[in-house]
Amino acid sequence: MSGSAFSADAIRAAHADVPLEFRGTPQFESEVLGARAGGRIVVKVETLNPIRSFKGRGTWVAVSALVAAGRATPTRGVATITTGNFGQGVAYAARGHGLPAVIVLPKGANPAKVATIRRLGARIVEVAQGADGEAVLDQLAEREGLVVLRDGHDDRIAIGAGTMALEVTDAVDRGVLPAIDAAYVPIGDGSLIAGVGIWLRATSPATRVIGVQVDGAPAMARSWRTGRVEVVPPLPSRADGLASGTGNADLLAILRDVVDDMVLVRESDLLAAQHEVLGALGVAAEASGAASWLAAREAAGGGATGRGATSLVIVTGSNAWPTDFDPGAR
Repeated sequence: MSGSAFSADAIRAAHADVPLEFRGTPQFESEVLGARAGGRIVVKVETLNPIRSFKGRGTWVAVSALVAAGRATPTRGVATITTGNFGQGVAYAARGHGLPAVIVLPKGANPAKVATIRRLGARIVEVAQGADGEAVLDQLAEREGLVVLRDGHDDRIAIGAGTMALEVTDAVDRGVLPAIDAAYVPIGDGSLIAGVGIWLRATSPATRVIGVQVDGAPAMARSWRTGRVEVVPPLPSRADGLASGTGNADLLAILRDVVDDMVLVRESDLLAAQHEVLGALGVAAEASGAASWLAAREAAGGGATGRGATSLVIVTGSNAWPTDFDPGAR
């Protein structure tokens, strides 16, 4: 990822390119969550859009750039590998630009995400758990002449994701939201926290940027701490969007520059956090989407952000597993 292309100016310029259905998402102070945490909680709800996830921002910006450069065309489509939400974003952007799309997914992926990818017209290629999906993706791309788009490995994905932070700080500047002391950002491949971190460093340097991973998938957190790529095979998790097993070499230097801390939340606490978000916001957040709330609540309770401090919680998606909110589905 090139530092020259990845900047606050690039994020500001990209904001107008993000489709209206993904832009201007709800952001407000939640008194219910604030009372539970013992501090002020500002929520950014990235679920009220056609794919119920923030991924539509970065994937649209990235696919638009591929089309503008002539790299992706109606006869030369795009392909990616994903656990679900990123694939939905790629499929949505591909359909919007008239491109074919191929999405490589692990067998047993979240059925809600699979159904949306299929509805959007993308072709799904399933790989067995533990198989080398990256090799399958590369072989498909070479054989069919597809452009590969990988989450966490393209400036434009992070630039698009960073536009949500722009919306928050613009509201702070207008006096609509209180100043943010700490932003809790879930981490999968790292594009979201890279974009949010770049924007906040440039426009709100007093805001602490804190990455959130689940305890069974700490590779990015360990890589950030050591400064080298760490490989930690992830344990099974309901937070499939956070289940990265290796640090991202393309993002590591940027993350060490713009991230203040990394925290791990317990897998065993995720379901309760999802239900707390549902009770407070009326949003059935997926586990990855509730992780930032769990981290903010634990930090406030432990005094890490200070009693009365204002924390930003990003609810990144609401494509929950059926069993998360329907015990009868077990």
